[in-house]
Amino acid sequence: MNTGKAQNAKEVILLDSKAQQTELEWISSPPGGWEEISGLDENYTPIRTYQVCQVMEPNQNNWLRTSWIEKGDAQRIFVELKFTLRDCNSLPGVVGTCKETFNLYYQETDSEVGRNIRENQYVKIDTIAADESFTQGDLGERKMKLNTEVRIIGPLSRRGFYLAFQDVGACIALVSVKVYYKKCWSIIENLATFPDTVTGSEFSSLVEVEGMCVSDAEEEADNAPKMHCSAEGEWLVPIGKCICKAGFHQKGDACEPCGRGFYKSSSQDLQCSRCPAHSYNDREGLWRCDCEDGYYRAHSDPPSVACTRPPSAPQNLVYNINQTTVSLEWSPPADMGGRNDVTYRIMCRRCSWEPEECVPCGGNVGYSPQQAELVDTYVNVVDLLAHANYTFEVEAVNGVSDLSRTQRLFAAVSVATSQAAPSQVSEVIRERVQQRSVQLSWQEPEQPNGVITEYEIKYYEKVSVFERERESERERASTVNNLKPSTAYVFQIRAFTTAGYGTYGPRLEITTKEEASASTIVSSEQNPVIIIAVVAVAGTIILVFMVFGFIIGRRYALAVKFPGTKTYIDPETYEDPNRAVHQFAKELDASCIKIERVIGAGEFGEVCSGRMKLPGKRDTSVAIKTLKVGYSEKQRRDFLCEASIMGQFDHPNVVHLEGVVTRGKDCILLHARVGDYKWHPVPLFVSPLFSGKPVMIVIEYMENGSLDAFLRKHDGQFTVIQLVGMLRGIAAGMRYLSDMGYVHRDLAARNILVNSNLVCKVSDFGLSRVIDDDPEAVYTTTGGKIPVRWTAMEAIQYRKFTSASDVWSYGIVMWEVMSYGERPYWDMSNQDVIKAIEEGYRLPAPMDCPPGLHQLMLDCWQKDRADRPKFDQIVGILDKMIRNPNTLKTPLGTCTRPISPLLDQSTPDFTTFRSVGEWLEAIKMERYQDNFTAEGYSSLESVARMSIEDVMSLGITLVGHQKKIMSNIQTMRAQMLNLHGTGIQV
Repeated sequence: MNTGKAQNAKEVILLDSKAQQTELEWISSPPGGWEEISGLDENYTPIRTYQVCQVMEPNQNNWLRTSWIEKGDAQRIFVELKFTLRDCNSLPGVVGTCKETFNLYYQETDSEVGRNIRENQYVKIDTIAADESFTQGDLGERKMKLNTEVRIIGPLSRRGFYLAFQDVGACIALVSVKVYYKKCWSIIENLATFPDTVTGSEFSSLVEVEGMCVSDAEEEADNAPKMHCSAEGEWLVPIGKCICKAGFHQKGDACEPCGRGFYKSSSQDLQCSRCPAHSYNDREGLWRCDCEDGYYRAHSDPPSVACTRPPSAPQNLVYNINQTTVSLEWSPPADMGGRNDVTYRIMCRRCSWEPEECVPCGGNVGYSPQQAELVDTYVNVVDLLAHANYTFEVEAVNGVSDLSRTQRLFAAVSVATSQAAPSQVSEVIRERVQQRSVQLSWQEPEQPNGVITEYEIKYYEKVSVFERERESERERASTVNNLKPSTAYVFQIRAFTTAGYGTYGPRLEITTKEEASASTIVSSEQNPVIIIAVVAVAGTIILVFMVFGFIIGRRYALAVKFPGTKTYIDPETYEDPNRAVHQFAKELDASCIKIERVIGAGEFGEVCSGRMKLPGKRDTSVAIKTLKVGYSEKQRRDFLCEASIMGQFDHPNVVHLEGVVTRGKDCILLHARVGDYKWHPVPLFVSPLFSGKPVMIVIEYMENGSLDAFLRKHDGQFTVIQLVGMLRGIAAGMRYLSDMGYVHRDLAARNILVNSNLVCKVSDFGLSRVIDDDPEAVYTTTGGKIPVRWTAMEAIQYRKFTSASDVWSYGIVMWEVMSYGERPYWDMSNQDVIKAIEEGYRLPAPMDCPPGLHQLMLDCWQKDRADRPKFDQIVGILDKMIRNPNTLKTPLGTCTRPISPLLDQSTPDFTTFRSVGEWLEAIKMERYQDNFTAEGYSSLESVARMSIEDVMSLGITLVGHQKKIMSNIQTMRAQMLNLHGTGIQV
């Protein structure tokens, strides 16, 4: 046994008989059966082989068992057999005893179990047949017709296993046996280390592996590094990443420290930066640089900002005194300190007549616009004391002034105030209010600032701009006369000294007493009420007419809508395939797409699920097909061809294309969702997947995946009507594609997707089929082999792909659905399938499949494609079965009569009509088509709601025609009710 890494980096070999030069010493039972001999392989290299050739005697049962194979961490084991086999026809006299196959078995154990072979303890893997056999003449010419077969075992649960080979009468030689499993070898991707990972136990399984950040790196926020190991031992597209910590930058697959004189302040930065001006560092791996002496960095400054210093003092400070108000103005500093956030603050001190005796001005002094954080270069200082000395200091400050330890720099000025005007009259009292006069009194201002010689009263009507003023000597009371009764007045008072007038006090509102009679008041109040009532009634009438006119306008506006037809255009007809993509597919901004996880591997790359957020719209779930690493221009065209096809389709049973990404930047900016459901751009990763421009196809997300896997997962959980409903949706989608002139050519349950509401949609467009001229060649696509068990005979033999060949494939899909995802034709080889079909064999009805459905399958598999039903007929048949489940028991087909028996009825089935015109033509009433169109009846649903009065309003005067149309409308209404009752959407 030889274990270790194979030359193929994805394989771990557990056993390779060719690599062993000594005897293998496997167990043979009975001893005279399998024989170990020395031989030469196809390269004439000495090898140890086992052979058996007891073809003359019947009932052979020869067993050969390998040594015990320890499986390690593997769950899924690959067995590669290379062997030669003698053609029985070349052996005379062995008819009935010679075989051309042998059987492969395995037994799981936790340790070696001895040398006895107990056949009942082995599990059969497969019957192995040879594609190539040799004759006696071949031996003479030393032609090595070597067969190679690979089989898979798993999942395994014990420590090891044996392989066993059973001969039942063949002449065979085992040239080599290789046993191995696959793993993804350790890798560093996006600064994360991913360890050796054994592949999953299933062919389609993906093993999710979390990466560990390399030294001096950390996980990106909410974006842990992950990769998926595929069943083939390949790492798929990475999700998330690690980034170098602050002070370190990426170099290759490692993080290196920033050098001296450089820094990196955040892990989000890509590269180290040189220290900004007036800063330095003398060590490696630093996240910021220190400021030079005399320079500072504010707490809010990022490390990328240069160090700065406080500004110099303001220049050219001047002042102006107006009694107790001082106005200051200045010019900006000559040196702003290297910053643009310079503001100014004012320091005020009141000084006695003795020098050096100053105190702060306190809170009684006012500043306009403000004392600190001034942007403009001026300020007014108000409410100073009269006949007082003041000193004002104006300082320029910026973001680092408070950090500086140097002496403050400012401009200063000393001023002396003069006499001031009196302060406000703050309290005014109403003494007496009459019809035409008001008596007021008030208190002296708190700060008279001298001798008050008079007061000024200002008053005016509340609704008027006219003002009156009168003066009164020293008295603190006054009566204002000659006012209007029942009128609101506003009063204000101010005091006067030799220094001038003070400011007006607060407004006082007073309404004089009433004088007019009650009857006049009533009369004056009723007239506006009457006017308002009349206007309201008139307005209501006008509104009713406007609404009525709008409704009528809407009705006739809806009557001018006409249906159109659409034909499929093959993208291959375009000289420039990119033009087809941009004509039929919407270009999306890569920043609108967020990849969340890998859900599978596609033909051209990985398939992921994610979210799409378009501007002004809610985010939606989408599936994203990506183009694999290092794509060629041809691969890009073939990949986008599917989008050119899908973009032409719009049907509820055909997968919807959201758009494509073909013009993105080299680094995709994806989006991460945060807790408040707002979207913020977050750079996700630069992946090898997207080396060059990223190319993606974005389609709607189908939650339940492919139909075949979905049915296998839910085996036996649906009713027959539910299964028929799924088939009806697939047929409706194919009817739509057929009507557009599109031939699918690969219709199978694996290419049908299912959403959360069990709606089935046709998918997988754009794979070109290539059939070699050699009739024995494999039928392939650009993505691998086509299982011929889904393909019509004329398509295999003569390359005749039509809608009729799609109908054949649809019959296979029906069989898959009714058997819950079983493989068509089971384990028959492709050659056996083709031969059986040519001889007239057809798949039998699955378990519990109604006869009516199986008969429809058989109709789809008619040899003559002209005898197969059309998709339009199939939809009608399935609708009939849904409405009347008894028809499922009737084994009537579509190929024995021109019209399907399930559709042959005296009353037309409305589901077969796509327009009102087709329905009228079917009931021989096409003469009234213009009448229906003119009145806005453009859909069968609107016709089904018509009454006899509606029919008469169309101008149909003949009573017989009225009755015939109404009779068919009632039938349509009943059919629609039954159809909607089944959950099927018309």
